[in-house]
Amino acid sequence: MKRYMFLILALALTISACPLFAQPDAKEIIRRADQHMRGETNITEMHMQVVRPDYTREIGMKSWQKGASYALIYITEPARDKGTTFLKRGNEVWNYIPSVEKVIKLPPSMMMQSWMGSDFTNDDLVKESSIVNDYSHELVGEETIDGRDCWVVSMIPNPDAAVVWGKVKMWVTKEHDMQLKIEFYDEDMELVNVMNATDVKTLGGRMLPTHWEMVPQDKDGHKTIMIYNNAEFNTNLNDNIFTEQYMKRVRP
Repeated sequence: MKRYMFLILALALTISACPLFAQPDAKEIIRRADQHMRGETNITEMHMQVVRPDYTREIGMKSWQKGASYALIYITEPARDKGTTFLKRGNEVWNYIPSVEKVIKLPPSMMMQSWMGSDFTNDDLVKESSIVNDYSHELVGEETIDGRDCWVVSMIPNPDAAVVWGKVKMWVTKEHDMQLKIEFYDEDMELVNVMNATDVKTLGGRMLPTHWEMVPQDKDGHKTIMIYNNAEFNTNLNDNIFTEQYMKRVRP
């Protein structure tokens, strides 16, 4: 009898120590997902489609990003917008307009305006990195999307966080830490936008969704599609790239 009791106790201790039964940390899931998408640095080439009921607008761009604070976006097409550049440093954004050779700092009143006529806002450029530090995180479930098992994490903004959304929900794959779906809620917990990510490919040595769709929930026939064509991660980027002076002379 004593031997059986010892075996039962040993089995119970083994099961309790098994990592399969450990509850994953919600913030760590989001941190890994953010790092997987961003890297220490990244250089990406993208194509954006702004879809409206009566037209579709095509925009090409290239971006450079370093950490959570620095980003530069250069518009490559269409011809009338080529050379338009956006610079992010911390929580500030500048826009260079080549037709008038002028750099404009975007005031806070413009942060919620549409970026390049899309369903993204200027604020999205600034607040993209806040999902890790400006929210509290809770693991609320597990779901399968396109055959990939995902953690579902709910994020509520911290009391002192200067964020737009009242809640964000994110679906992150258990393998490769990919973001496959994001829901954005307002302060009244009404669903505003849904982002879906599909068409997983290897870019820059990482498994990543390459087709992202932002769909407003209150505007029929409206959506913005972002397609990633190329990506490089963890290359050396000089801080001089992220300056107003460089905005005027950047050439991809």
